[in-house]
Amino acid sequence: MQSAPALFETALAACALAVEEELEALLPEAPSSRLQQAMRYAALGQGKRLRPFFVMESARLHGVAPARALTVAAALEMIHCYSLVHDDLPAMDDDDLRRGRPTTHKKFDEATAILAGDALLTFAFEVLASAGESATIIAALAKASGPQGMVGGQMLDIEAESKGFATLAEISAMQRWKTGALFEFACTAGPMMAGSATAPLQAYAEAIGLAFQIADDILDVESSAEALGKATQKDSGRGKATFVDFLGMERAKQEATRLVAQAKAALAPYGAEAATLHAAADFMIARRK
Repeated sequence: MQSAPALFETALAACALAVEEELEALLPEAPSSRLQQAMRYAALGQGKRLRPFFVMESARLHGVAPARALTVAAALEMIHCYSLVHDDLPAMDDDDLRRGRPTTHKKFDEATAILAGDALLTFAFEVLASAGESATIIAALAKASGPQGMVGGQMLDIEAESKGFATLAEISAMQRWKTGALFEFACTAGPMMAGSATAPLQAYAEAIGLAFQIADDILDVESSAEALGKATQKDSGRGKATFVDFLGMERAKQEATRLVAQAKAALAPYGAEAATLHAAADFMIARRK
């Protein structure tokens, strides 16, 4: 029998492969289209596919057909990839490196990158609607992606460049929108598709979302651009406080560990069936990139 970490790694790899194949089918090669090339560059052949994994796993726990879950997972991943393209732009985080290779605006140009991000965002909802997905799922993903979710959190993050974060509560609230909203959607997509209660997986998602961001802030200090595949210490260079700044390195690590334990406790209603999600919570703070 596989150990919990091995079980998670196997499930994550299988999900990444399935999502890659789905994205390949949704974004076919079109050499004559610069826009399509940029969309494929942004979406294919890279990334851990963590958010799609949580869609697939939450769907499995609730008996949702894998094909249906895969469509939702791929749409979510397109939105995540769009957000990275726009995050990397000079007007935002101004990054030249993403996942160990040139960012989309460096590979192509700024205008193409903007349009590729726009296209991935809007196409994600076309994919869901064309598949006959429920209004509940479409509305939930739109909210998680928009002004009360990821984009709203990004705005708070930009505003912090001039005024900083005054309290730990402020930076936590920003991250719950910027990073946590898509994790929350991913983890609750399964019960939403099944018409089941979302509360346990929502609590799980809130905890792992913050743990993931704290781990990111720790890696930004302790790791290197070579290991992460992207620039490090960007926030400190822009004057933005991070969880490490507020808590200190040791307390930040302790808080991440506490959040992982909290996430695991939220999985109690699922019993042994949630073993992979237990291991996924551990991965949030054990990862090295």
